[in-house]
Amino acid sequence: MKFLTKINKYVPLFLQLTLNIGLILVGMTLVVFLIRESFMIFTNLFVKDSVTSYYDMIEDILIFFLYFEFIALIIKYFKSGYHFPLRYFIYIGITAIVRLIIVDHSDALATLILAGSILLLVAALYLANTKLLKRE
Repeated sequence: MKFLTKINKYVPLFLQLTLNIGLILVGMTLVVFLIRESFMIFTNLFVKDSVTSYYDMIEDILIFFLYFEFIALIIKYFKSGYHFPLRYFIYIGITAIVRLIIVDHSDALATLILAGSILLLVAALYLANTKLLKRE
C-alpha cells in the first residue's frame, strides 16, 4: 500500500514537469517563428524589391498575432498556476477564423458560416467573462 501511495504522489509531479518542459519548448519555438514572421513583415514593408498584395500582408499580420496569442497563452498558463484560461482559446479561434476568411473568401456560404462561427465565439467570450464563470 505504501508503494501505491508513493506512486500516486510522484506520477502527477512527473507528468506536470513533463508538460511544463514541453510547453517551454513550444514557447521558445513560437518565439523563433514570431521573430521570423516579424522579419518577413518588416521586409515586405520596407524593402522595395519585394512586392506583396494587401491580402498577403494582412495574412502575415494575422499569423503574427496568432503566434503572439499562443505565446501569451503559455505565459498566462504559468502565471495562473498551471491553468489555461478559456478566453485565450476563444481569442485564438476568432483570429484564426478571421485569417481564414481573409485568405479564402471565394465561397459566399462558407464565409457566412465562418462569420456565424465568429459570432458564436464572441457570445461564448461574453459568457466566459461574466462573473459567474470568471475564475481569475
